Amino acid sequence: MKLTMRTTADSVLQPSDEVAEALAGGAPVVALESTIISHGLPQPRNLEVARELEGVVRAAGAVPATIAVLDGVPRIGLNELELERIATEPGLRKLGQRDLPVAAALKASGATTVSATSFLAARAGIRIFATGGLGGVHRGWIEDQDESADLDTLARTRITVVCAGVKSILDVPATLQRLETRGVSVVGYRTDTFPGFYLHSSGQPIDWRIESPEEAAAVMRGQDALGGQETALIVANPIPTDRQLDPELHDRVLGEALAAAERSGVKGQAITPFLLGYLVDGTGGASLEANLAAVRGNTALAAQIALAWARS
Repeated sequence: MKLTMRTTADSVLQPSDEVAEALAGGAPVVALESTIISHGLPQPRNLEVARELEGVVRAAGAVPATIAVLDGVPRIGLNELELERIATEPGLRKLGQRDLPVAAALKASGATTVSATSFLAARAGIRIFATGGLGGVHRGWIEDQDESADLDTLARTRITVVCAGVKSILDVPATLQRLETRGVSVVGYRTDTFPGFYLHSSGQPIDWRIESPEEAAAVMRGQDALGGQETALIVANPIPTDRQLDPELHDRVLGEALAAAERSGVKGQAITPFLLGYLVDGTGGASLEANLAAVRGNTALAAQIALAWARS
């Protein structure tokens, strides 16, 4: 199935020449988020990883489209200078979907989260997006009602997201329930349990399992054929067991992190960076390496699905 950029987005989004040509010709394209570059990794490793992930997509025969907003303009695919800017420019904002119109009006620059990347990719006509882990329902939701905007965007955006589950700092069962309620399809890639982000498995069962990129593409065709609500497809791809964070270390440090956040009164938007930073420090960087291993695997699988989709 050949995809072209939607005409309504032509005057708003700015694709790179490579991405525009690929979309016009129905070639496989994989969207990549930019927050891992600007906010998720230290310099200079962040730029090295950005280049590496784009290389993974190219090696599979697809075109990478790293997405960011520069001077108020959503860029769909970045050149080398733009990648360097995302990796090194101080004060870059972290942009969710709700922030995009404000950034455009004020000509601000920022890296895109899962919600913003999903939205912009779909607007550009890109169907497949690779990331690490999704946001979701936070622990203690009954008290704070803290829930990631990722879930709402995925409930109304027709895109396939390859991920290693949701961040393990979250309430995983509640997040899966929310996805079900919002009509977002979730399939496990060669697994019967939902991945645990840093861990191979969260222990939560998944109703559906697929075995190949071709089956993922077939599900995507089924979404389009049936019509209805424009929801996402989540392909949950677990980190290999030999690359996962040690489960005992994970559980111990996460427990300490949650207790520290409670003592310090950390809530709202501050809770995720606090807990993830605590995990990096408390595991001696092992959680970061597990995160990167998951992202690499997700990116490779997303490229394979993009090839299967382009052939369908």
